[in-house]
Amino acid sequence: MNPKIKKINAEYAKNAAKIDELQARQKELIRQRTELENNDILELVHSHNLGITQLAALLRTMKDTPVSGVQGESEDDTHDEI
Repeated sequence: MNPKIKKINAEYAKNAAKIDELQARQKELIRQRTELENNDILELVHSHNLGITQLAALLRTMKDTPVSGVQGESEDDTHDEI
């Protein structure tokens, strides 16, 4: 076999292994982030002594009553056109 092909195949295998490792790490980071976000939400709910029915009612109210400036708009999102 051509030595250049062997070299490319070896580099390809090495890169594939790195990609697999990075994808696994990325999945773990996503899992950890989700867990921490969920813990923050639970702490917030518990700090306000909300029961499940109260939380459901609050979420329905929030869904039905949009708050200005919250739905995807922030100061960083507004750019002046030149």
